[in-house]
Amino acid sequence: MLYRKIEADVSCFHERFQVLFQEIVVPQFSRDFHNPLGVRAARDPLPADARPDIFFQNVHDVDERMWVTQADGVQFLPLCFGVTQGYYVNLLRVRKSGVLSCHRHLGAVHAHVIKGRWFYMEHEEMYTEGSFIMEPPGEVHTLVVPGDVKEMITWFHSVAGYIYLDGDRITGYEDVFTKLAAARAHYEEHGLDQKQIDRLVR
Repeated sequence: MLYRKIEADVSCFHERFQVLFQEIVVPQFSRDFHNPLGVRAARDPLPADARPDIFFQNVHDVDERMWVTQADGVQFLPLCFGVTQGYYVNLLRVRKSGVLSCHRHLGAVHAHVIKGRWFYMEHEEMYTEGSFIMEPPGEVHTLVVPGDVKEMITWFHSVAGYIYLDGDRITGYEDVFTKLAAARAHYEEHGLDQKQIDRLVR
């Protein structure tokens, strides 16, 4: 009898937790829309050998531990690792001012500034919230965050990678595989589930 009561209590708690979890974590949005032609969803939206979508409900509200430390005051939030095509997508967050790095791009980069502002020493433009930037392969530039910016967050889609430079001297490089390795090491150090990284690999 005691076992059955405990089992019932656990079941009741589980049901209540699921409801509470949905109320707190999963926002409920209306899917009502005008559909006079009766258009229906595709029957086979995903090919048999395709990988599923990657989806974050809100990238600005993730577990703080998911931000991977890159350097002092510099972190990135991995969003996608395109290992078969040599690209990666992430959010870069900088909470310090000064020179971040000088680097030469081996492939194209697309960026969108979400918060704060920054610039390249070699350019006249100031990249502010809402700015979009396409950086061509082969370009060398030095990223700087101004002294009055407390926090900068920018979305980056980087193809191929880039080489870190100190004058004419190569000091390092970055690509999808170094980013992926850094993310895995960070998750291991903080006891996070590696499956969360696996689902970002394409």
